[in-house]
Amino acid sequence: MEIVKGTLSPNQARHSYVVEGTTVGFFTDPTVCIGCKACEVACKEWNQVPAEEPVWTGRSYDNTGALGASTWRHVKFLELGQRLGAQVAGAMTGAQEDPFGWLFLSDVCKHCGNAGCLEACPTGAIFRTEVGSVYVQDDVCNGCGYCVVSCPFGVIDRRPKPLPGAGGAFKCTFCYDRQIEGLTPARAEACPTESIQFGPLDELRRRARGRVETLRARGLADARIYDPIATSVGGAHAFFLIVGEPEKFGLSPRPEVPTIHLRGAWISAAAVSALALATVFFAFALS
Repeated sequence: MEIVKGTLSPNQARHSYVVEGTTVGFFTDPTVCIGCKACEVACKEWNQVPAEEPVWTGRSYDNTGALGASTWRHVKFLELGQRLGAQVAGAMTGAQEDPFGWLFLSDVCKHCGNAGCLEACPTGAIFRTEVGSVYVQDDVCNGCGYCVVSCPFGVIDRRPKPLPGAGGAFKCTFCYDRQIEGLTPARAEACPTESIQFGPLDELRRRARGRVETLRARGLADARIYDPIATSVGGAHAFFLIVGEPEKFGLSPRPEVPTIHLRGAWISAAAVSALALATVFFAFALS
């Protein structure tokens, strides 16, 4: 399988996470994001993701809209009905203004610990890499769409015609081709404020907890980490710092892998089968 798409420079610093089998992740901190979209551009350029016609969505200053088959990184422009620390935003009229705050959040595939897309794939096109990320082989994908409906975050999608690879499913690859060469994923490399941080997952989680403590000390009492470890998703390899409830950031408060709902169905089926078998034995015993 050929996966190298970009051009590698021999002068770039290398890591050995793939060789060592180190579980890695992304930690995204919107409190230092400036909304430049360098991550979106770097992702598209490195992975040769086709461009789509910009559309004025009317939802703030965001013309990307959402993650999809041709948008693997999406910088959300969030207009919040609250002040963020000392931040002052809004019309400067001199009158009393409604509370208002700006945040930008660079969203991406969460590379779930228990991935619904991977569980649903019938062809083996989706696999988990040595570093814990979830990778889609578009040349093996048959376009069935089972992964699309099985993603609790609505990340993965099929690419429409006439774009290259139309019909197949696509999402963030975690720049697996770069990681094989020991390089940092393109979007983290391009981020000028280190809003997107890459490295060993445990180290990033420790760093995230420290950042939350810092922000709370500065007055952002509702700063927290969004990492659904306590759900059937089993945690994310791409997790976020958020200020307030997850819904404000377009994130599910309690995402679940769809197959968890099959547990009740299998238990019911087993109970019905056992009851039917008992009935048959009872009928023979009476005859």
